[in-house]
Amino acid sequence: MLGLPFAQPPLSNLRFRSPVPVTTLNGSTFDATNWGAGCPQVLTEVSLSPSSELWTRRHHPTLMIAQTPSPVLSEDCLNLNIFRPAGTKAGAKLPVMVWIYGGDFRIGAAASYNGSTLVTHSITRGTPILYVNFNYRLAALSWIQENIESFGGDKKKVTLFGESAGAIAIADLFLNSNLEKYIRGAIFESGTMGSNRLLLPSEGQGLWTSFLSLVPACANTSTTFNSFECLRTVPVDVIVNAHATAVATTVVGWTPTIDGPGGFIPELPSKLMAKGHFSRIPFISGTNLDEGTLFVDTSVTTVDDLRVYIASQLPGINPESNPAQMNATIDRMLELYPDDPALGSPFGTGNETFGLSKEWKRGAAISCDVNFSGVRRGWTEAASKFGVKTYAYLFTDPQLDSGFLGIPHASEVSYVYGTPTITFVTPASPEAFASLSPVIMDYWISFAATLDPNDGKGTKRAHWKPFTPEYQALMQLHADNVTMIPDDFRIAPIAFINRYAPLFGH
Repeated sequence: MLGLPFAQPPLSNLRFRSPVPVTTLNGSTFDATNWGAGCPQVLTEVSLSPSSELWTRRHHPTLMIAQTPSPVLSEDCLNLNIFRPAGTKAGAKLPVMVWIYGGDFRIGAAASYNGSTLVTHSITRGTPILYVNFNYRLAALSWIQENIESFGGDKKKVTLFGESAGAIAIADLFLNSNLEKYIRGAIFESGTMGSNRLLLPSEGQGLWTSFLSLVPACANTSTTFNSFECLRTVPVDVIVNAHATAVATTVVGWTPTIDGPGGFIPELPSKLMAKGHFSRIPFISGTNLDEGTLFVDTSVTTVDDLRVYIASQLPGINPESNPAQMNATIDRMLELYPDDPALGSPFGTGNETFGLSKEWKRGAAISCDVNFSGVRRGWTEAASKFGVKTYAYLFTDPQLDSGFLGIPHASEVSYVYGTPTITFVTPASPEAFASLSPVIMDYWISFAATLDPNDGKGTKRAHWKPFTPEYQALMQLHADNVTMIPDDFRIAPIAFINRYAPLFGH
């Protein structure tokens, strides 16, 4: 069933307001045979050339969308999709897996993620599930609680899973949202709280002013409280294009923000985690080997370029008021990530630089740890310390002709969906994909069904042990070697990043 509305269309006076839930279709007949529209956004086809300067946070999500037919876009986009085994009846009480797509909180659409293969696999292994995905807004979780049992799902067995911005959204919900009312398990793929470097609202004022300057009718409202009232009267394409122009030269656009006391994210995640201020929901969390290769511009060629990049990863330091601290922190990072291409990312590629600078490769290693591997380790350590059942993984299966990308951000998604063409990279070997994808689907489905990836059903696979303070290990996901490994790679630099997490906006 496709395109089911979960909230009123956010049009006219409802634009930029909290969603108004739709909990019933009032007995009317609804055509659920077509995907609902994705939310307004700018989709741009991009080049995969390593000589281009597109490998930054502001561009990479379009690569994922470019691999699938461009979705229909409309402001009337608050809809969800349900995939279920044929013949499932109301009251069947099947576990439910709910997907939140990635896209840097600025692009993406549910239509890009067809859950058919995942549901079919769940039937084959004898633990059928319902799969749900939705176009953003998170009011969809309330709709699922109200309605999913009518479709044969169990509202008490909902697992929320997502990748990149989707995983970050889930992680942020862990901080102050009473998430236990909506789900019982979570899976974070390549993202957690802090992956997007949280800022204070005041730090986004410049971007907000720049955006409004590109909307002529509302340009004079940037210092007033009337901006949203004005924006509700402007054609949506004007808003979308202004937003795209405003964020085109930013490293971080409009992403989750620290709200202050009583807010959705009251303070930095590292401070909340240290106090145990998060939901105690069991979860799986992991990263890919080379998460950073998509996020460092290929124009980084010198040490000075690299210093500028590292400074951009330190929002917790004001370079004007505290230049000494900024320089000392950058110096320490350069010591922890030596000038040796064999230690850079893509990891395990020796002195090969793929025609790029060795400083770029060094920066890609830093990006991986600052934005993904480091925060993942910090999250699993903090949660396990407070008794939360956690499982960690590292995805390392090679991708076809990926070159300087290595095993990049988003490369695991195809394996989770059992479809090798969902993302912009392609598995290196059809045989390897056919071997590893069922294993990953089994781990994910098993966790959704039992809160344990080891239910003994489906493929024969390695036993995945929980991550604990005494046993800090993760599952290596590689077609030739699915096995537990110590979570001790780059131990010193990641320990530094997590020790001084507020400097990195974590």
